[in-house]
Order: sequence, then structure tokens, then C-alpha cells
Amino acid sequence: MKERLIGIDAGGTMTKVAVFDLQGRELGCENRPNKMLFPGPGRTERDPDAMWQATCEAIRLVLERTGTRPEDVAVVTPSGFGAGIFLVDAAGAVVRPGFVSTDSRSLSVIEDWRANGLKAKVEPLIQAEIWPGQTLAILGWLDRFEPETLARTHRILSCKDFLRLRLTGAMATDATDAGCAGLIDTHSVAYSTDALDCLGLSGVVSKLPEIRPSASIVGHVTQEAARLTGLKAGTPVANGVYDVVACSIASGLAAPDQLGIVAGTFSINSTLHRRPTVDPLPTLQSPYPLDDLFIATIATPRSASNLEWVVKTLLPAEADRLKAKGCSIYDHLGSLVADRLERDGRMMFFPFLFGGPNGASGSLIGAEAGHDLGDVARAVFEGIVYAHRADVEQLLDGREAATPRSIRLAGGPARNHVWSQMFSDALNLPLEIASGSEFGAKGTAMCGAVAAGLFPDLPAAIDAMVTVDRRFEPRPDHSARLDAGYRRYRNASTRLADIFADPAPAPVSHTRPRSVA
Repeated sequence: MKERLIGIDAGGTMTKVAVFDLQGRELGCENRPNKMLFPGPGRTERDPDAMWQATCEAIRLVLERTGTRPEDVAVVTPSGFGAGIFLVDAAGAVVRPGFVSTDSRSLSVIEDWRANGLKAKVEPLIQAEIWPGQTLAILGWLDRFEPETLARTHRILSCKDFLRLRLTGAMATDATDAGCAGLIDTHSVAYSTDALDCLGLSGVVSKLPEIRPSASIVGHVTQEAARLTGLKAGTPVANGVYDVVACSIASGLAAPDQLGIVAGTFSINSTLHRRPTVDPLPTLQSPYPLDDLFIATIATPRSASNLEWVVKTLLPAEADRLKAKGCSIYDHLGSLVADRLERDGRMMFFPFLFGGPNGASGSLIGAEAGHDLGDVARAVFEGIVYAHRADVEQLLDGREAATPRSIRLAGGPARNHVWSQMFSDALNLPLEIASGSEFGAKGTAMCGAVAAGLFPDLPAAIDAMVTVDRRFEPRPDHSARLDAGYRRYRNASTRLADIFADPAPAPVSHTRPRSVA
């Protein structure tokens, strides 16, 4: 029986390929770095075919190292970062480097849409906020500054959809990626021609791919893809979901009374709804491939990637020393934080290294001579938790907001007991963490399992493949302490924007300066 599932997760920094069995066990994972291109300020791009080559290498290696025979692979399913854009011609050739979802060059276009009222008019049509790395906003930029690029484009694809094109030759997408892109009316799960017409982008409608169910077979591995990957030609390839939805599925997010948190490059905070919500208006919204639900997400670049920067920029020697001893710098920092929790923690870290509210920059304040690395690490852990709490409060504030009773956590902090407990304490909710590590690859592989007929539906796949590994209950004394810290954090973060704002020019003096004798 074919009982191996392959999930591909092409994220912001790595493309990961993992093999799973039907009980949800991860049998092996291989990853390859994705090189980021920076052609100008605020511009982040990716060579799509280099990403495909990295994917091929990872697939070959994971098959070899797990001893998985190609004929035992039931289905292959891709996932990848949402939004951004990948453009191909009618032959499937790349038209230009892809845009990563951290690209911000469309800010000027969005500001124009805001000034002339188009932003406020369009957002209710797509039931989501317009933001710089969103496909819709990037299309606005291309239409204004690279119309010749759009003229050469046959299909507008997402990250995962480009990889599926290379695997199968099929050009399609699913509703989760189309929703994240800001291109659909979430109610009807159809492209919002009203929104595109309003923005003068009606010409792109014919270039958008067919929207097919997430848990459906879209194509089969071609002979060329089989040669490059080691997969068997003809292996089914499923549609899949973008990475936020994939992580949510793999963490067991399945009901409106749960809050899903993914702490990684972005602070990603999601709730499920019976109908799309516009109050609050989420950053991202799309159909969820389970029980006719919809997933609403508030996302900001203020999460665990800030700790990654601290480690790589300030602690590389310490990280190398610990690695040589077989230890992880992240586990070491967690131990240091655990030892500092009973101390007065007035040092604060603001995780705005990749963008803060109202222009605030990343900062560490309140340091004293008696503080050490453990105190700094604690401030970083707490600052990232506070940033998530601010996003969660926005997500839960509105007429149509959910009322969660528990949290499902995924991402780097989920691997650290101290940090996970801190999330539970700060949000004052029970928190659960599912087993496994590569949630993006696993969640999309679960969609593939349904598409291949191995499970009747996604709830059945979750029942079989998702197991809660750890549980945390909020501790009242720690919750009270973190409440006080959060109030200081919110108060100070509003002032940081003023501190880092461009100063007003000094008034010009028209009096003659006095001479110095």
C-alpha cells in the first residue's frame, strides 16, 4: 500500500521537504536555503527556478535518507509563503524574479489608493486589508511601473503554485492562496472583478489561474520532474494550501473557539469563523478547507525572527561554542530566561527590527549594569509575546470577533517550554502544542492525503495525524506580572514612533550671530 506522504514548504528562508506516514509521524526532512535578492530598498525577490532546483535536491535527499521508495509515495503536496507573486509565460517560463511577501515597493501605490479613497472602497470587497507584500498591491505596482512585464505574463501564480507547475505542468491555485493574495470575494470564493475593476486592474483577470479545491489532485509528476527529483512519474500532486493555513491544520486548529498562533518570521494570529469577517478587518482572510469555515488572520513582522536576528548579529560566537558542545543556543537562552523569571524584569525589548507600528524601530531599553545575557533574553522573549498579544487584541476586537477558549501554538517558541508557558500566561488561556516540527509541510501533506482518498475529509485526517504533545495552563501570578509588563510595553511603544520620527527642521534664524571675542 502506498502510505508515504510528501509535503513541501517553501518559506521565506528555506524550502523544506518532509516525509510523513498516515499516523502523522515525520519520518525525515531535508531543507535547502532560498537566496533572497535585494535589488533595491524595500525590494525582496527570489529566483523561482533556483527555488525549484533547491526543491528537487531536497526531495532526492529525503527519499534517500528515509529509505522511501518512489513507488510508495501516495501523493506530493506543496505549500509556500502566501502573497508575493510569481509570473510565467504560456510555456511556463519565468517572466521576471518573483516577489517575496516582505517586498514593500508598493507602499507608494497603496498610499495613492488611500488618498483617493480606493483602499477604503476595495477592502470590503476582498474582506481583508491591503498591505505592501500582497499580490493585489504588487499587481498595482507592476501595472504602473512594469506594464511590459504584465503584458508578457500568461499566469499569475503563488509560491506553491509555481512549484506545482514545475512538478506537473498544471497552472492552478486554491482558495487559501487566492484569499491571502487579496484577489477574491471570500464569500463567493471567486475572483473579485469588482475590486480589480475599481483599481484599474481588470486586464489581469484573464491571467489568474483556476481556483480548485485545496484537497484535490491537480496533476501528476511529469517525466522531467521525475528525473530531477527521484519521484516516480505519474505520482499524484495535490493542490495544497499556503503556509499559514498548513501550519494551522497541522497544529489542530479546527473550531471557532480556538486561537491559532504561528510564531516565526511573522506574528501570525488566526481565528476561524462561520462567515467572513470585516469587523475586525483582518490582514489576511480566506476559506479554510474544513467544515465550510473561514480563517481570519492578523499578521505583522514582529515575532521570533527578531530573536533570530539577535542570535546571528550579537551572539554568533556563543552559538558556535554551544553547537560545538552539541547544544542549541535557543535551548541555552530558554534556560537563562527560566532562571530570571523571579527577578524584577523592567528591561523591555521592542521586536520592530522588521517594521514597527507607526514607524517605530526595534529597541532595547531599561538596561542596567547589573543585567546580563539572561535578562536580555528574557526581555526579547517577553517583547515578542507582547507583540503577539497586541495583534491578538486587534483580532479579537470587533462585532464579528471570535471568543477563543484555548490556543494552538506553532513555530519556534513552541519548541521552548519556557516561552510556550509565557504565551499561555500573557494571553491568560490554556495552550496546546501538537507533536511534530515541520507544520507547514505536514498540514499541506494532510490535504494531499484527503485528495488521494486516504481519508474521507480533513477532520478525519486531523483525528488520525494530529496528536497534542504538550499542554500549558496560565499561572495567575505570572499572568499578573506579564499584564503589568504589557501595559508598560504598549505605553512605551507608542512613544517610540515619536522618537524615531524624522525631526522637524530647525527654524532658520535671521539674526546675525554674535561674534566671539
